[in-house]
Amino acid sequence: METPALKSPTNVLLSSVLVRLFSFCVLVFLARFAYLITVKGHSCDSLDFCFFPQTTNSASSSSDRRRAYYSSVFQYLVTEGLLSTDSNSLCIGDGDEAIALRKNGGFKTIGISSKKFSSSSVRYAAATFDFGFSSTAGLDRTAKPVQFASKVSRTLKPGGAFVLHTESDIDEYSLHSLLRLFDAFKLIKLREIDGLDSIAIHEIIFRKKNETLNHVVKGKIANECSVPRYKGKLIRKTESLIKEEPLKPWIILKKNMKNVKYLSRMVDISFKNRYIYIDVGARSYGSSIGSWFKKQYPKQDKPFEIYAIEADNAFHDEYKTKKDVKLLPYAAWIRNETLFFEISREPSRTNKEKGRGMGRIQVVQSSINFMSINKIRGFDFAMWLKSMVGGMDYVVVKMDVEGTEFNLIPRLIETGAICLIDEIFLECHYNRWQRCCPGKRSPKYQKTYSQCLELFSSLRKRGVLVHQWW
Repeated sequence: METPALKSPTNVLLSSVLVRLFSFCVLVFLARFAYLITVKGHSCDSLDFCFFPQTTNSASSSSDRRRAYYSSVFQYLVTEGLLSTDSNSLCIGDGDEAIALRKNGGFKTIGISSKKFSSSSVRYAAATFDFGFSSTAGLDRTAKPVQFASKVSRTLKPGGAFVLHTESDIDEYSLHSLLRLFDAFKLIKLREIDGLDSIAIHEIIFRKKNETLNHVVKGKIANECSVPRYKGKLIRKTESLIKEEPLKPWIILKKNMKNVKYLSRMVDISFKNRYIYIDVGARSYGSSIGSWFKKQYPKQDKPFEIYAIEADNAFHDEYKTKKDVKLLPYAAWIRNETLFFEISREPSRTNKEKGRGMGRIQVVQSSINFMSINKIRGFDFAMWLKSMVGGMDYVVVKMDVEGTEFNLIPRLIETGAICLIDEIFLECHYNRWQRCCPGKRSPKYQKTYSQCLELFSSLRKRGVLVHQWW
């Protein structure tokens, strides 16, 4: 049996010292903690050695700063005679606006978030409020601007002031959209001011008209589009049309897309009800929706609804997996009727996608140039557009319909549906020079380049922002 080794006197002494040192540190810690809690009432301050880091209520200081800012805003509005402390007031935002107004004597103030205000669950009686205020946490954050504006219009008394703060750029285009939203109001003042953190914002002051207009989302569109001054300015800013017929259109027209001045890069597209992209003659998802609109079109972070109109059933299955695209498996046409859809064999028009030529709709005819003829359903595109979108929507259209544009565009003009389109990318089909056969024109189309140029020019004269698609 082995005898356990005895600890040396040195080890015993070292262990004893360490135990005593640890006990002393614990006693110091407890004494210090007791002093801070019982005598000073907190864990530490800036001059103390802290066992626990002191935390500051940053949310509280941020709220205090916002409330001080809104107090100065309301004081200005009082001096301008737009706000009275005994007014029944509505503040739409994050809550600090209403608290600031109450601290300035506006005790009859209701505060509400933009989401709740725009919802149907929150209702106020008509003509309840004398004054309304929407901060940058109001209209700027709502997903339902039309409902927002409609409820403001309904709940404010005639003659009441409504003050809107927005971070959006206020150019002529966006101002026109804003005034359409608040069509029951008269614009009193528009100015740029310092917002929180000295970030520039716009303050728009409205006064409700005595005669309230019915706020209609879609509205009636006259057959003749009005061409406001700002539209003319925008069209003059856009890229020039290619005046002379290109000898190699498959190169020149494609390169021209790099020069396109998109509407959404020239103006702020806020204050719209919905954002819609319609691809007429979409073919495959990658033809233009995936490769161009999704990747290249500047959307300003707006949620676009996407519609693909494609009659060729060879492409329909692909769209079953594209949940964010609504497929209309029909042919855009000038009326509702059965049509014949033909797929061309022409080598100059052979498309790499599944080896298919470009389809076109027309009356049935026998021709060795067509591999197949199918019956399809055509629909009145102009009337569908009028039923689907309204004047407060932002609508972008790409149209590549193999010559049918000479039918569809006049129909859009005739019905006034063209007025609903903010921007259109149009491919015009003509007897262009063939890539396969130098010196020969395509026999597929009878229109000339000069007729296409006239079509583009006439649309721009009508105030339609049209680009040459390739």
